[in-house]
Amino acid sequence: MADLNRVLIVGCGNMGGAMLQGWLAGGMAPERITVADPGMAAVPTGVTLVREVPPGHFDVVLLGVKPQLLDAVAPQVAPALGRGTVLLSILAGVELATLAARFPDAGGIVRIMPNLAAAIGRSPLALAGQGLDEAGRQAVTTLLQPLGTPEWLASEDLFDAVTALAGCGPAFVYRYIDALAAGAVALGVAEDQAQRLALATAEGAALLAASSEHGPGELARRVASPGGSTQAGLDVLDADSALVRLVEAAMRAAERRSAEMGREARQADSRG
Repeated sequence: MADLNRVLIVGCGNMGGAMLQGWLAGGMAPERITVADPGMAAVPTGVTLVREVPPGHFDVVLLGVKPQLLDAVAPQVAPALGRGTVLLSILAGVELATLAARFPDAGGIVRIMPNLAAAIGRSPLALAGQGLDEAGRQAVTTLLQPLGTPEWLASEDLFDAVTALAGCGPAFVYRYIDALAAGAVALGVAEDQAQRLALATAEGAALLAASSEHGPGELARRVASPGGSTQAGLDVLDADSALVRLVEAAMRAAERRSAEMGREARQADSRG
C-alpha cells in the first residue's frame, strides 16, 4: 500500500473538523488535505476546500457525513477510491460490511470511534478494519497517532462497548466534573470559583494518571490517608460499589443505544 499522503475529508462537521485540527496541529502539511463540504465557509490556510468530491483517487478518504446521508454521498465518493485508497469512517452504527458494499473498490476500510479531543491530540481512537495487511494497519496507526491513541479492536463486535467508553465517556467525565463543582457550591464555594477549581482538579488528576506508572485505583489509594478526609469521601463512593454500579449502568445504556442505532441502520439498508 502506498504512503497515506493525500487525504480527502468528506463532510467536515464537529468530529471531522476536530480531526482536521488535530492533524494540522500534529504537523501534517495542509497541502495534503482536501475538504469536500458544501456547507463549510472556510478552512485553514493551505487546505483545499471544494463543494463536491473532486476527480481522481486519494490515498485516504475520511467519511464524516451523518450516517443517514451515506447512500446519498456514496455515488459521489466512490470514484475517489482506488485499490490503494484507505476509507476511514466515523459514521456511527455503520458497519464494515455496509461500507464495503458501498465502496467495493477501496483498498482497505477502517471504522474509527474518536472523540472531540482529537483536536488536541488526546482522543482515544478505537479501530476495526478489513482489507488491510499488517503494513496497512501500521500505516493507518501512524496516520492517526497525531490525534491521540489508536487502538485496534479484536473484533468489530466490540464497537458498541467502546462507543460507550471512548465516544460517550467524555460526556460522563464532564458530568462528574460538574458534579464536583456542584458539591463545592453546596458547601458554600462560589459557583464560578467551584467550576474553575473542579476543572483544574480534573485536569491535574488526568495528566498525572496518564504519566504515572500506577493505575488510577492505586493513585486514589495513595491520595487517601487512613482515617482522613479523602478516605471519608471515598467510603461514600465505594459503599456497595455505588459509583461503579452507576457508571456501569450508564455505559450499558449507551452500549444498548449504540447497538439499536446499528440495527436501525441495517434495517434501513435492507429496505433500500
